[in-house]
This record gives sequence, structure tokens and C-alpha cells, in this order.
Amino acid sequence: QVQLVESGGGLVQAGGSLRLSCAASVRSLIGYTMGWFRQAPGKEREFVAAIRWSADNTYYADSVKGRFTISRDNAKNSVYLQMNSLKPEDTAVYYCAARFGTVVATTTTQYAYWGQGTQVTVSS
Repeated sequence: QVQLVESGGGLVQAGGSLRLSCAASVRSLIGYTMGWFRQAPGKEREFVAAIRWSADNTYYADSVKGRFTISRDNAKNSVYLQMNSLKPEDTAVYYCAARFGTVVATTTTQYAYWGQGTQVTVSS
């Protein structure tokens, strides 16, 4: 069982930056692909970014490519999402997710473990 806890959300003006963190309560994150998803009010949860356990493969949604960066520190059992040049349309609850395996998955059904989410609000 993997428990995930996100932090770092908040209110920021458009053009600003935030760094989300996800801490995993597991012996080791080695072998787990980690992902970030988001869900805006009235919308389905959507993929944002993912990173393989070895950090040699990352994947981003087109809407965040060039602005967001996913990274991980396996020694700290943590994953991060650096978000720059934020836009009002980035406003959502951001969720950390984990799956065991090397596939850099992009759909919610491929992830077995989820955090509770952290709110990100970008004002115009």
C-alpha cells in the first residue's frame, strides 16, 4: 500500500510559479512511475505529467509542456511538480498518483494509488 500526500498548493497570480510536492509513505519509490493529474470544477480529472522511476523518461500534457517540470527524489520518496508561467486555466485540484511499473502512463485508470489533492488557484 502506498499513501501519497501532496503539498504546496495555493493562490498565485497569473504568470507566477508554484512547486507542488508529493511525499510517499512507502519503503522505496524505485519501480514506481509517478504522475500528476488535475481536476477543475465540473471537469474530468486530466493528465498533467508523469515520470518513470529512473527519471529517464518524462511525459507532459500539451497544455503544460514548456511550463511545468516533473522531477523526483527517490532517496526522499518524493515527487515534485514545478509550475511556471501559471495561467487561470491551470486552476484545479492537483493530484499525485503512483503505479508500479515502467510504463509512463497518462490515464487515471492506470494508476492504483492517489493522494487527496492540493488546490491551486491562479488569479487573472
